[in-house]
Amino acid sequence: MLRSLFVLLLVAPFVSAADFKPEPGFAMLFNGMDLSGWQVAPTKDKDKPGETLSGKKETVTKRFVVKDEAIVIDGKAKGDITLFTEKSFAKDAHIQFDFKAGKGCNNDLYFRGMKFDIKDSDIKNLKADDWNSFEIVLIGENAEFKCNGESIKKMKAKPAATTFGIRAEAGAIEIRRVRIKAE
Repeated sequence: MLRSLFVLLLVAPFVSAADFKPEPGFAMLFNGMDLSGWQVAPTKDKDKPGETLSGKKETVTKRFVVKDEAIVIDGKAKGDITLFTEKSFAKDAHIQFDFKAGKGCNNDLYFRGMKFDIKDSDIKNLKADDWNSFEIVLIGENAEFKCNGESIKKMKAKPAATTFGIRAEAGAIEIRRVRIKAE
């Protein structure tokens, strides 16, 4: 018995964040290991879809990198790049993830015709240099954005199905445990 307890205490600190289990009804959008299921948005000078990232740990410019089981936007890397899920979502949806915003963070989320800026001036209850929880709750055309359980903004969504996007605009941010519950 004592031996089992010792082994448990020894192994417990090494449980990976990839072992995170989403809440019932939620599906992971980010696997914590690579950018499979995501693609780079097409640029204005391209007519074809963006780069598919299946099995890759970074974008070509290294603006987005998978590190420590999180999608990391390097604030020092250059480029205004957006990642979008390969899958589109319609109807009611609930997106959740954790994020840690770096100094000067001003990066965006896109979903169902809405844009939300992740920056200090827009998120009053932001915990600096710590993990924060974020939610987008969409019922019908009504969307609510929450940080750390507190409602911070309400908007109207467009009815058409869209992907979920993360835009690297300015400053560093880490995003992990991205998951969705959708009809």
